[in-house]
Amino acid sequence: MKNSGPRLAPIGFALALTAIGAAPGAGPAEYRTAVPGYRYEFPRDHFNHPEFQTEWWYYTGNVRGAQGERFGYELTFFRQGMGREKAAEAPWSVPDLYLAHLALSDIGGQHFYHTERLNRPGPGFAGADVNSATVWNGNWQTVWDKKPPAGLFTRQRLTAVSDAFSLDLLLDSAKPPVIHGENGVSQKAAGRGRASYYVSFTRLRTAGSIELGGRRYVVEGASWMDHEFFTQQLDASQTGWDWFSIQFEDGSELMLFQIRHADGSIDPYSAGTYVDAVGRARHLARGEFTLEPGGTWASAKTGARYPVAWTIRVPALSMVASATTPLEAQELTSENAASPSYWEGAIDIRGTKAGASAAGSGYLEMTGYDRAVRFGR
Repeated sequence: MKNSGPRLAPIGFALALTAIGAAPGAGPAEYRTAVPGYRYEFPRDHFNHPEFQTEWWYYTGNVRGAQGERFGYELTFFRQGMGREKAAEAPWSVPDLYLAHLALSDIGGQHFYHTERLNRPGPGFAGADVNSATVWNGNWQTVWDKKPPAGLFTRQRLTAVSDAFSLDLLLDSAKPPVIHGENGVSQKAAGRGRASYYVSFTRLRTAGSIELGGRRYVVEGASWMDHEFFTQQLDASQTGWDWFSIQFEDGSELMLFQIRHADGSIDPYSAGTYVDAVGRARHLARGEFTLEPGGTWASAKTGARYPVAWTIRVPALSMVASATTPLEAQELTSENAASPSYWEGAIDIRGTKAGASAAGSGYLEMTGYDRAVRFGR
């Protein structure tokens, strides 16, 4: 879910709608909606879907340097349709806009860096192309290996350069892509089409380098990648969400999201997915888990209070765990005054699962704490 966002964005997620805005007259009638029965085709479905209004590619990860330095990173690409009918009538119109977010959490230095950019589509600007196997926004890009080594389901090279830092990472997945939800759709609200097509690579072995403050760190760790495309997701009663991606040390992964209403209640379409060590996925309905907020961090920039400690319970997995962050100040504030801020950053997991200790790391995204996120039509 995401200003970025899963994912609902990424859900995580749909803040790109607020940051970019829809073109006058553009609406769901011009686009397809996410409904059951979609036939996924890979690698084609890893790339652009212009027949849907909103799409994003969302990368997060935790990596460590040779001397134990720890970093979290986020790189997200968003495409927002601005009206396909108008684009067909006017040769100079822009059918899509592309937003991207880049962030680095320097855990040892206790500093958070983030930046964003907005571009029109074009070879030197931004886009997503199956033929070149590339998703890009300026000099931020991920290039997919069309013929990954035997035993790998995908290999991608992720590169990004900002004024403060740069990333050059090779991502390898030993697991096939996971399709979230039921019947091929991740439902986010009541009503046909209030859903997304949501695909993840839940464990991307990561190696490469980070340059920060004049130093180059050789790093390795694990990343998570979400890809969603849709036209409508949330409705007017839903004001924010909390989204977790967790990679356990036993080789399994867990994604959970809960959508909040203005009165604090949790939407019944909140859901999740558990992926075991060999890649078998299990859908988790709202009644199969709870996310209980704990201690908070207050932003000096926005005044928002974010719960940065959580208790996660998944009785279906015999799991109870705590989620905490090694760096509380991981809020992304936008230069666009109309766009809500959100918190997204690295987390640590400690607890038990199926009677054994369960430890891991991951990412947490929280929206709607600055102000309500509105996406109803």
